[in-house]
Amino acid sequence: MVSSQSSSHLSVTPLIAGGLVFATVGLLFDFQGMRSWLQESATSTTTEGCETIVQANAQLSREQLAQLLTIPERDAKERVRQIVSAPYCRLPELTVRSGVVAEREAYPLAFDPKTRLVILYEKDEYAGYRFSFE
Repeated sequence: MVSSQSSSHLSVTPLIAGGLVFATVGLLFDFQGMRSWLQESATSTTTEGCETIVQANAQLSREQLAQLLTIPERDAKERVRQIVSAPYCRLPELTVRSGVVAEREAYPLAFDPKTRLVILYEKDEYAGYRFSFE
């Protein structure tokens, strides 16, 4: 009996080893595809989504970002403008709520140029922000 158990154990081992080899090769191909996808997204320009370039060298510093994050929503657009100058670009307008057209402006971060802060305005009110990662 002992010899039949060890022989069945030996016949399963090559099967498991072969499966591991195939799984490893499959993962390598998947990583190659993922790497090419990441490289394509890394080479996208900062103008992606921009409708109008306003100030080509505009950037947002850490200090400006920290000040901006203290402004409450629905505060005046002019209060935001006191902290940030003209944006890098304007994004297309969109309707966030029924009947309200929102303006969006993008600011690349000086300390992370692949990240942009997008500020949303509704009429002359600051309506919020989001980060856009390229």
